[in-house]
Amino acid sequence: MPRNPVLSASRIRTTALDIIDRDGLDGLSMRKLAAELGVRAASLYGHVSTKDDLLHEVAGEILEKVDVSGFAEGDWRHGLTMCARSYRAALAQHPNIVPFLAYGPAHRDASLRRLDVVHGALVSAGWTRREATMIAASLMYLVFGAALSSFSSGFSEDQALYRDRYPNLDKAHLLPSVARELDHDSFELALGAFVAGLAARAPVPPAPTGSAG
Repeated sequence: MPRNPVLSASRIRTTALDIIDRDGLDGLSMRKLAAELGVRAASLYGHVSTKDDLLHEVAGEILEKVDVSGFAEGDWRHGLTMCARSYRAALAQHPNIVPFLAYGPAHRDASLRRLDVVHGALVSAGWTRREATMIAASLMYLVFGAALSSFSSGFSEDQALYRDRYPNLDKAHLLPSVARELDHDSFELALGAFVAGLAARAPVPPAPTGSAG
C-alpha cells in the first residue's frame, strides 16, 4: 500500500467542503486541508492552483444540483419555479459557502451553463434580453436572500421582550420553534408572487415559424 494517501480532485473538493461546513468559509486554508487529507500542502498544488480556484470547483459541484430542466418543457414559469426551489435546496445543504456563491457566476462553468439555459428560455418566450437578465438577477436575489438568513430564527424565545413593548408581536417568541416551516412557506409565498407578477406582464410568445397569418 502507498505510504501517502492517494489524492484526487474529488477527494480534495469533498474534504474542503467538509471543512467549510464545519468551520465556515474563513476556516478553510490549504494548510488545514492538507492536514485533513494527510499530505503536505505542496501536494495539493498538483491538483488545484489556488484556494480561490478550489472554492470555484467546490461551488461548481454544489450548483450541479440546480435543476433547469423545467425550461425544456417550454413553460418559463415552471422553469423558474423548479430552478429557484432546487437552488435554495442546494444552498441550504451548505450555508457556509453561500457568501462566496453570492458574488455571482464569475467564471464558474456550472453557473454559466445554467444561466445560459434560463436566459435562452426567457428570450425564446418573448422577453427582451435586458428583461431576461433582470429576471435571472431577481431570481438570484430571492434565492440568496432566503439562503443567507432566517427571518424566523432571528427572534428571541423570551416572550417578555415583545409582549409589553410590541403588542402586535406578542407571539413573536413562538417563531423560532417553527422557523424551518415558516421560512419554507415564506420563500414559497415570495416565489409564487414573483412568478405571478411576471406572468401578469409577460410578452405574447412569438408565433411558430410558418404559421398562418
